[in-house]
Amino acid sequence: MRFRYLLALLIPLNVSGCQTGAPGSDASSAPVEISGPAASAIAGDMAARFAEQAGAAKTALKLQADASEYSIALESALKGWGYTVVREGAGPDTENAKATKPTALSYGLSAAEGQVLARISTDAFAMGRAYSVNNGTAAPSSPLSLTTFN
Repeated sequence: MRFRYLLALLIPLNVSGCQTGAPGSDASSAPVEISGPAASAIAGDMAARFAEQAGAAKTALKLQADASEYSIALESALKGWGYTVVREGAGPDTENAKATKPTALSYGLSAAEGQVLARISTDAFAMGRAYSVNNGTAAPSSPLSLTTFN
């Protein structure tokens, strides 16, 4: 009798774990276009969090060749933190970048549930954060998510 009761409880719990989210609730894989001020706000915050995790700007950072508002704002924000930024496909533009091998930095924005998800990653760590974008400005709407790779 106890076995049947326990089985009757476990089967619905097991099946409920198989439910999926509502249609359209998944993160979009398409790039997100945001205004200049919102891109600058997100890039400034992500660059500051990057500097906290990566420490002093000892090596150059290699970014993808991209002309989006976010890419331009991120490059500017990283330079503001003292990092040398080299664009993929372009030759090193400073003596510091020539002397050291640049660290590849990947980044991106995606849309999910009315928010913008920003991510930055290197071979040592990855971090991401959600932002609310309203009236052309952006503000963090989640804590920073950080994963380190050993």
